[in-house]
Amino acid sequence: MADFAKLQKRLDCEFKNLSLLQQALVHRSYINEHPEFPLGHNERLEFLGDAVLEIVVTEHLYHKFPNTPEGELTDWRASLVNAKMLAQVADSLGLEEYLFLSKGEAKDKNTKARQYILANAVEAVIGAMYLDQGIEPPKKLIIAEIIKHLEYIVKNQLHLDPKSLFQEKSQEIFNITPHYEILEQTGPDHDKKFRVGLYIKNELIATGFGTSKHEAQVDAATIGLEKKGW
Repeated sequence: MADFAKLQKRLDCEFKNLSLLQQALVHRSYINEHPEFPLGHNERLEFLGDAVLEIVVTEHLYHKFPNTPEGELTDWRASLVNAKMLAQVADSLGLEEYLFLSKGEAKDKNTKARQYILANAVEAVIGAMYLDQGIEPPKKLIIAEIIKHLEYIVKNQLHLDPKSLFQEKSQEIFNITPHYEILEQTGPDHDKKFRVGLYIKNELIATGFGTSKHEAQVDAATIGLEKKGW
């Protein structure tokens, strides 16, 4: 089993019950391959940590920005706690080297699935810290590692989802509303894959892929923003 002393130092939290921290890094796939493993997977801790994360971020935004409408605060919160942001936090904390994964999942790096595993692990670690020592240690971590990104998010309008941001920029620059077209869909009904084109007038700006039309559109908008330098 990995040496968790370095991770505890990085979290600034010395656990009374170290098995809570260990369990927070156990993916369900590992248990499937190692049913004899003494700890369970991290999904219940993730469930708890998600709630702790949301209340800490919400309370911080509520008190820090007393004159900001709740709709805007909701967008800011969503940008702070989404999978992409939490995966970045996991990378900053070095969580990946501590993950308990199946052989298949361990090989499957740099994918959207790994991003979600890392994001869920952050929430599980927050849940483990809360169970072990109450609200203060995870609150300190959330402020230091997650809320610190708020200024950058607001400055760069990252609180807008990619579709909204691309549409806003397109209307501002070209006075045109972009549109999306399904270019291809494959697979059975329970496992559809979509390829979607993003257009300004008749110009194809970018193509996106996803397991739903919306996911493919968001992917296309994200790529379109990068291509346009927006």
